[in-house]
Amino acid sequence: MKYVFFYDETEHSRKINYKTVTANNYCDNFMTGIVGWKAEENDCVSDRYLAFESKYAYRKKDGELKSQTMKTKDFSLGFASLNNHTIEFYEDLVSLFDEKIIIYFSVFSKIEYVISQLFVNYHNSMFVDVDYMKYSIIKAINVYQPQNVIETIYKEPQIFVNELRSFLEDRIIKNQANSILKEHENKAFEEILVLLDDTETSETLDWAYFASFAGFKKLLIEMNIVNYRLMLDREGEEAHTLNAAINEGLQNVTEEDSREYVGLRMADMLVGLISRLMQSLKISLNGDYKDGKIKKTLLDSGWFALNQKQLGLYKKLYQVICRNNDYWYKSYAGIYSDDLVAFVALLQFMNHFSDAEEICSSKLEMQPEYYNAFVCERLSERYKIMRNKLPIDPIANDDKDCFYNQRGAKVYKDINRQSMLPLHSGQNEFYVLSVGFSRNGIPLVTISENEQPKCYRLPDEYGDWTMTVVGFANMGERLFPAKVLFSLIDGRYLVDIL
Repeated sequence: MKYVFFYDETEHSRKINYKTVTANNYCDNFMTGIVGWKAEENDCVSDRYLAFESKYAYRKKDGELKSQTMKTKDFSLGFASLNNHTIEFYEDLVSLFDEKIIIYFSVFSKIEYVISQLFVNYHNSMFVDVDYMKYSIIKAINVYQPQNVIETIYKEPQIFVNELRSFLEDRIIKNQANSILKEHENKAFEEILVLLDDTETSETLDWAYFASFAGFKKLLIEMNIVNYRLMLDREGEEAHTLNAAINEGLQNVTEEDSREYVGLRMADMLVGLISRLMQSLKISLNGDYKDGKIKKTLLDSGWFALNQKQLGLYKKLYQVICRNNDYWYKSYAGIYSDDLVAFVALLQFMNHFSDAEEICSSKLEMQPEYYNAFVCERLSERYKIMRNKLPIDPIANDDKDCFYNQRGAKVYKDINRQSMLPLHSGQNEFYVLSVGFSRNGIPLVTISENEQPKCYRLPDEYGDWTMTVVGFANMGERLFPAKVLFSLIDGRYLVDIL
């Protein structure tokens, strides 16, 4: 079965510099969107979208209906800002993305990309969660917008650490005015201060394109799609995006003119809608800390003053984003994903209302508090995932009886078919590539055998040891590849990492 996919992006900064991040129209999130479908559905999908474009031809610019037609002011209070005339346009747009349309979108913080370069020499270990440290720094810069810190990133990176340290120390003092609300933040800042020893700066801070394609590649694997074509909206002679897709290992990738392909225009419209709503939500949730006061930031209650059509639009978008083709890698984000979490949480929160009357009857003025609590729960779940350093790789849902693990070794879905590691009495030395568990908790080891990876079951007696080394990996401490001595002496199972 062949599939066709179409890619576009929004909020793209070709150069990331001080002028970029301090501009009035700057958006920290770089977003990409991909839409696709089975090739046999192409005519049907195209006809529906062309009819949509014909209906709203008056919105076209230079002969194309693009996401620029979406005005930022339309979303100042989310969908509650849409009037009856405007909402019909968005209803028709969202309705185009039914179960036949596969969507993928990614959200990456530009500040995260910069911070990752500045802290390139830091790595996760059992003692230090560098991902959480980076997350805390990125969040602090995004929330508080410390101008001295931002300026040094781009103008004098050699003194960035000193400015960051000064900012964190000052923030800790200010946070003490509300220690309950800022307890976790202060703890994170104190840990960062201990770790700020050295950084490696980069001379150029241009945007990297590969991350969004890394997520899409994982989606293809998860969906077991191997026969496909990916078309990108043509960007110019440099073709950075095209090269990034190819370097990520994607195949049959080309640049095309959006005027000739409906799918490219659909991708543009989808990512444009998500971006506008997410950015408006981000702005509304960002507090004003210029006076140094600590206070809870809530959405304006106007976000929840919805009529039935406005609530219905949230429900339609919820269906597209959260329900249709519900794959793990349908969305993809970096370390800092608060904006994505808040966006999805908004759709989930709005969807739980049966109708607009229920919102008013359950106290409109309390909805910002209820939503805030809901988002905090979702962020807490996200933090737990971030703390887990074990990579997540989906197993293709196909009719094959096996798959290949990260080391390239064959693993049977029926783990009882997996061979047991050949151990004889005495000492047995192997070069171990990785250790883990099957889905039903059977300990497994992948070794290098005749220069080829091979996965074996381990005796149950090695279950505790396997759990221990997996625990180390979960904390960022990689013990393998390494030589390992498995010993069977007087009925006892022993193991040593050499």
